[in-house]
Amino acid sequence: MIKLKYRIAANQIRKAFGRGDKKRDSSKTTPAGIVRFDNILYGDDKKLQKWQLLDVYRPKAAVSEDGKLKKLPVIVIVHGGAWVYGDKDVYQFYGMNLAERGFAVVNYSYRLAPEAQFPSSLEDSEKVFQWICDNSEKYAFDCQNVFAVGDSAGGHLLTLYAAAITNEDYAKNFPFIKKKPLVLRGIALNCGKYNMDEALAGNRQTKMLLGALMPDGGTPAEVKLINGYQYLTKDFPPSFVMTCKGDFLLTQVPFIISSLEKNGVRHEYRCYGTEEKPLWHVFHCDPDLPEAVICNNEECDFFSSLCL
Repeated sequence: MIKLKYRIAANQIRKAFGRGDKKRDSSKTTPAGIVRFDNILYGDDKKLQKWQLLDVYRPKAAVSEDGKLKKLPVIVIVHGGAWVYGDKDVYQFYGMNLAERGFAVVNYSYRLAPEAQFPSSLEDSEKVFQWICDNSEKYAFDCQNVFAVGDSAGGHLLTLYAAAITNEDYAKNFPFIKKKPLVLRGIALNCGKYNMDEALAGNRQTKMLLGALMPDGGTPAEVKLINGYQYLTKDFPPSFVMTCKGDFLLTQVPFIISSLEKNGVRHEYRCYGTEEKPLWHVFHCDPDLPEAVICNNEECDFFSSLCL
């Protein structure tokens, strides 16, 4: 049974975040140059189809003379939301904006806490990457050039996933992650959460969210397991790390940057906004914002530089 305090905390976050996202997207529509394939079930359990759905966005112009889809590099979106909020619909306009830059974008929902606890979200992420392999011909995915973006809690989840597929010792904790004919060529970590130790030091909000997320409520062993930045190796994907002045997770950046540097992983770091004109957490999800245009251009340019 889910503890009442976790339900209450999750519902408060869902209401607060939901209001902001609805306001941001209220006037947005599907761009004329995008074709979208919506509400595709990527899991094999129909009981979970509320969660295990994805969309695919592609530029309409990316077709050959005979009408077939042209193979495109892929961007997978790992949404944020404090592990308890969010789905693909909240990220649809951001995702289609990325697709306008010449990518096939896979935007998915995953199981949330406290209804589903870790590693459910990681299991769902693995299913999405496997689905991309299984459907590469149908949607013309270039599986040798797959990228991913993750923000906030999604940045945390993406760090865990990227560490698990590049660190054999860490991967032993997640036997459901299998080798597949796909190359995660690079990732972007946006306004991410990387170090969970503060919960053990008494940060009330983080401790509450960890309690909702982890099966045993966020024990020291569980916190160690999900401190993904500590499991990077030299094989971790090249990474674009960004935050901004005004981001409440700005102090998290040194943890991931120091680990990337220590392991010799190619990376670029950007901090947008200024002290005089600060931005806000995950500002880049509003594609109409001038600073978001710059950020998303730079991330996609980073991905394009990595394509083979």
